[in-house]
Amino acid sequence: MNAYLDAMRHYATFTGRTSRAGLWLYILIYFVILLVAGVLDAALFGMNAADGGPISAIASLVHLIPGIAIGVRRLHDIDRTGWWLLIAFTGIGMIVLFIFNVLPGTQGPNRFGPDPRTYAPA
Repeated sequence: MNAYLDAMRHYATFTGRTSRAGLWLYILIYFVILLVAGVLDAALFGMNAADGGPISAIASLVHLIPGIAIGVRRLHDIDRTGWWLLIAFTGIGMIVLFIFNVLPGTQGPNRFGPDPRTYAPA
């Protein structure tokens, strides 16, 4: 839950790095939120969850910028620029991004910042 809340707190931070676990926990909680939104759309508006509805649309819009930001920070963790997200618009691009997102991050600091898996004392 902390990974999701951290991503939402830094919703417009496109610098730094996010760990692999941080990204996947964000995606898991986002998926659960979309599932709940779909159920609410079906219960309140009689819509099929596959068709979407107003609650699902709002949930998606709320997560648009944070999702892009965490994607950029995850790419920074494997020492790639955020511009690689644009490859998602190609047919094969989603597969490439999936592979990037399962790769381990660069150990230690890289050109985008310190390793997100190391914790400095507060």
